[in-house]
Amino acid sequence: ISLLPLLKGENPKNWRKSLYYHFYEYPAEHAVKRHYGVRTDKYKLIHFYDDIDAWELYDLEKDPTEMHNVFDDPEYGKVVDFMNRELVRLQKQYNDTFALSLNRFMIE
Repeated sequence: ISLLPLLKGENPKNWRKSLYYHFYEYPAEHAVKRHYGVRTDKYKLIHFYDDIDAWELYDLEKDPTEMHNVFDDPEYGKVVDFMNRELVRLQKQYNDTFALSLNRFMIE
């Protein structure tokens, strides 16, 4: 999808609302464990895997520096569900079958 409309200052109505990423490079210069995640303008959901199995959720409006993991906070239960559905949707869209196989919360 072309970035040209954004560079022209336009705001396409059909522009994506979330971004998927998968970080494979460990061990390496950055020493960040392997993980994948999804980010919206308000939240970021991350799953660390390989030699660990840890989930993190950040409320980027309340915690822009990502210091407080709210994944296990009951008040964020619906957000976790929404973000995980978005994560699975994007993993399927980008055919990241490896990451899909690791997601124990995968929702069909």
